[in-house]
Amino acid sequence: MASSSRESSFSSCSSSCDLDDEGVRGTCEDASLCKRFAVSIGYWHDPYIEHLVRQSKERKAPEINRGYFARVHGVSQLIKAFLRKTECHCQILNLGAGMDTTFWKLKDEGLLPNKYFEVDFPMIVTRKLLTIKSKPLLFRPIMELHPEDTLQMDSHMLDSKRYAIIGADLRDLSELEEKLKKCNMNTQLPTLLITECVLVYMTPEQSANLLKWAASSFETAMFINYEQVNMDDRFGQIMIENLRRRSCDLAGVETCKSLESQKERLLLNGWETASAVNMMELYSGLPRAEVNRIESLEFLDEMELLEQLMRHYCLCWATRGGQELGLREITY
Repeated sequence: MASSSRESSFSSCSSSCDLDDEGVRGTCEDASLCKRFAVSIGYWHDPYIEHLVRQSKERKAPEINRGYFARVHGVSQLIKAFLRKTECHCQILNLGAGMDTTFWKLKDEGLLPNKYFEVDFPMIVTRKLLTIKSKPLLFRPIMELHPEDTLQMDSHMLDSKRYAIIGADLRDLSELEEKLKKCNMNTQLPTLLITECVLVYMTPEQSANLLKWAASSFETAMFINYEQVNMDDRFGQIMIENLRRRSCDLAGVETCKSLESQKERLLLNGWETASAVNMMELYSGLPRAEVNRIESLEFLDEMELLEQLMRHYCLCWATRGGQELGLREITY
């Protein structure tokens, strides 16, 4: 009887976790559609996203489009700063990459690291792999960099000379590390790790474990994190309630109270330096010509709504080691 009770309890927990994960996977679709729409009306150039993501049937609000522009611009600037400091002699781990196209864009710009890794839920990786294999524009660049005739590939993984995509759960660090090492992750190389709206869906303990693992696994490393901030106020509570209605719980929201709490989490989990800006600060610091260009794309009725939204997202970055490379000098 006791055994039956334990099995029932485990089963209900497993079902609950699966349901939570389904909500998180849904946010990948939402973000991808938003990026595709913003690209389609000229916010930034990305010739690859249309091959990975369908066009949205509904128009996205101008404040959403500008928010995604700031996100893509900010993360891209930090990635390129790291690549410049390391002269591309490094590796990048994009954790929770979804339908991201950074690998292909960096190749076009001649800024590829030694190797670029993507990790996400196996279900998302399977979908992305099927698309990559069926689209020459996506598959050909991978093969051009791969000197051998055959790729190591199955439904949840592709490993090539310069690009790997892996299906794994970021909460299972032993599995994550094992799969990355099978794809020739090199812990001696300077390493950039990226998470965008990923840690907030993990419990504080789970995200702390991931950050500790990242800090302890590489001698020289940088971590970029984009996610919510200032979530204690009324606007933040509305954001939480809206996501909860879509069966998507922000399990790690308590670490998103402020820029200080975001930096503190990084410093407490093995990182030596930590910086953070909210997205309104970042947006306000963009070159005037670029701001004028994107603001001419569509009319924004309520600037106050954009400011509220931007103040509830932030870009954080942390470093460990790399003094000789000048990683501590990287700033937005």
